Amino acid sequence: MFKIKTMNSISPVGLEVLEKLGCAVGADIEAPDGMLIRSADLHEYKFDESLLGIARAGAGYNNIPIEKCAEMGIVVFNSPGANAQAVKEQELCSLVMASRDVLGAIDWVRTIAGRGAEIPKLVEKGKSAFSGPELLGKNLGVIGLGAVGALVANMALELGMTVYGHDPFMSVEAAWQLSREVIRCESIEDIYAKADYISINVPYTAETHHMLNAAAFARMRPGVRIVNESRAEVVDDEDMTAALESGQVAKYVTDFPNETILKAPNVIAMPHLGAVTPESEDRCADMAARELYDYLLNGNIRNSVNLPNASLSRMGVCRLCVIHRNVPRMITRILDFISDRNINVEHMINKPRGEYAYTIVDLGDTINEEVADAIRAMSDVLRVRVLY
Repeated sequence: MFKIKTMNSISPVGLEVLEKLGCAVGADIEAPDGMLIRSADLHEYKFDESLLGIARAGAGYNNIPIEKCAEMGIVVFNSPGANAQAVKEQELCSLVMASRDVLGAIDWVRTIAGRGAEIPKLVEKGKSAFSGPELLGKNLGVIGLGAVGALVANMALELGMTVYGHDPFMSVEAAWQLSREVIRCESIEDIYAKADYISINVPYTAETHHMLNAAAFARMRPGVRIVNESRAEVVDDEDMTAALESGQVAKYVTDFPNETILKAPNVIAMPHLGAVTPESEDRCADMAARELYDYLLNGNIRNSVNLPNASLSRMGVCRLCVIHRNVPRMITRILDFISDRNINVEHMINKPRGEYAYTIVDLGDTINEEVADAIRAMSDVLRVRVLY
């Protein structure tokens, strides 16, 4: 029985998945095999030596120290695409609010309460103060064409917008979901030059940190309207404030408020509502729970954000799983060690990711802990598991 520690409020759908599979699940679990979390900040958290994997019920993972986890042989999973529909719907709302002063109009209407028979005339006289351009016929630039970005791009086409997309790392799966009518831009500069509206849907990484800054704003069309459903840190708030004050950016809609951005003009900030629907929370928790369990039981890695994805149907008597550094002759060393003990390899897979790699080997015979410990003692090996 695997022990799963939860942090934050996790949808019962995900908890039920694990409980039905025989796992012990709860916030007070000690020495867990896995963790199921949402937004809990783990950067200062002391991980148990028993911990094998962390599943994030959501797409973002900047609350988890993924490099530290990789060094400890802890796999970090997210649930990409599970919240895409919810975020797409909020982006539709955001695009409309970026164009037309819906919020200002609603607030103004409240001020004329009590004016009785005058209200209809006041409405007709005052409504022009809240007008704004239609989306039809405008250019939308979508930066990041993953699960959310692809849905947003396709939706915008249905609204009659011309859509430009940029994503140098777009997956084959995302490409299949993207309409052929979306115009692919090899350079982000093309997006800046053509877009009346820009939708940001990239993960937060060292490469995307403050990607929207003064230099980027200067290359955009004057009066551009920007929607950020990515992360706060992809935008330089000080530079965004200056761009809003000058009018270079006409409106900024973000799901990530902070002190600086809340003081800037022409900002609509929401409290990270993009994925806050019961359907999204259920899907994220379900996906995260199943990814974590499959890894604990079978050693398969799907949707990891810090280690290679690798999965293999079970064959043989037992399975050897090794997380190691991506260095020459590592696989040869492992296989030679196994073959020297007259154990046959039935099936195997090896996948690299940057400086790390993951190897799954299905064996025709059992191996004892002494053999496993000898592999653990090899240089550049980070984690060894033997599964039956």
